[in-house]
Order: sequence, then structure tokens, then C-alpha cells
Amino acid sequence: SIGNDSIINNNVLLDGRGKFLIIGNNVDIAQESQLWSLTHDYNKRNHDLIFKKTVIEDYVWICTRAIILPGVRIGKGAIIGAGCVVRRDVEEYSIMIGNPATMIGKRNKNLNYNNSYKPFFK
Repeated sequence: SIGNDSIINNNVLLDGRGKFLIIGNNVDIAQESQLWSLTHDYNKRNHDLIFKKTVIEDYVWICTRAIILPGVRIGKGAIIGAGCVVRRDVEEYSIMIGNPATMIGKRNKNLNYNNSYKPFFK
């Protein structure tokens, strides 16, 4: 599911198989990012599928080429830096960078913007 006024830019991969991908309101997902909800059990003989719920809460900003792995919850207002690989849950309003994603600070909690599309040209 995708909430109101969320932006999904070019070449973003949304792995929504099994209805296990939830994106909140006013989320901004930049180009070439990947959000996964499915993986494989590498210990099983048949390489079984594993579905995990991946949740992106309201006001999250996922920067270019970030990768969100299956089963991760990104807390409200968090920023996921360009090229981040997120393999664990992210606290609300955290600013994350790197691979693996590491918190470097906190974001302002008084967020009240709306991502309604407003063209920059006519």
C-alpha cells in the first residue's frame, strides 16, 4: 500500500509481492532506490521464499540508490542517505548513512509538509 502524497521517482523498485510493502503518507523515494519484502532461505534445500513485512512510515525521505532490505521498519521522519543499505529497523527521525546504514544524527520532529506535486515549469 502507498499513502497519500508520497512520491516515487524514476526507476524505483518496489517489491510488493505478497502485500508485504507498506509506504506511509508524504514519503519521498528518490531515483533508483530499492525496497524489498521478499528473500530466500539459503539454508533450505529448495531455496524457499520468505516474505517479510517492510514498512516505511510517514515523512520518510529515502535518497537516491538506497536499498531497504526485507522486514525493515523505517520510523517516522527518518532520512535514509544516498546509497545506504538498511538491514535493521530505523528509529523515528534518524538520519542514516552508509553500508550498513549508521545513524549520524536526528531530524527536526516538527514536520508538517505535504508532498503534493507542484510542477517547477509550465
